[in-house]
Amino acid sequence: MSQENINNKREAVKKLKELAEGIDFCFLCTDLRNPPFESSPMSVQEVDEDGHIWFLASKESEKYKNLLENNQAQLYFSDPSSMKYLSIFAVAQIVEDQNIIDKYWNKFVEGWFEKGREDPNIVLFKIIPEHAHYWDTKHHKLVSYALTLFNSLGGTQNDQGREGEIRI
Repeated sequence: MSQENINNKREAVKKLKELAEGIDFCFLCTDLRNPPFESSPMSVQEVDEDGHIWFLASKESEKYKNLLENNQAQLYFSDPSSMKYLSIFAVAQIVEDQNIIDKYWNKFVEGWFEKGREDPNIVLFKIIPEHAHYWDTKHHKLVSYALTLFNSLGGTQNDQGREGEIRI
């Protein structure tokens, strides 16, 4: 696996967007000072042009309460079918803005908020990455497995993919 570090902001945001929105679901971990961390699956609403990741959440959730006390968060994205993975350490901002809630509202989100988009408990988490690391194959999963087998039998080294840091 080749090492690649993305330091150019535009390229970093592009890679972050590709991975986070492509995988969509992640585990958002909060209360990082007190293991075991509170972890819950979350669906990405958007990775914006600044590389901030947006989620809709509830004021009644543990993660909301945790972020009020400590704004550090860890996100883990995993897509074994395409062999793409992303780990992000970040700070979170809690945003209450009905226009942004309306922007992200959709049928899927509706199932989580029974009172609809006007529910006063709906908030946004704006996740601001501080450190990100990713693993990404160059090929489809089956091709990667075949190349790994070929490499092990033939003793050759074919580059299977990339891993690296994303600095925004």
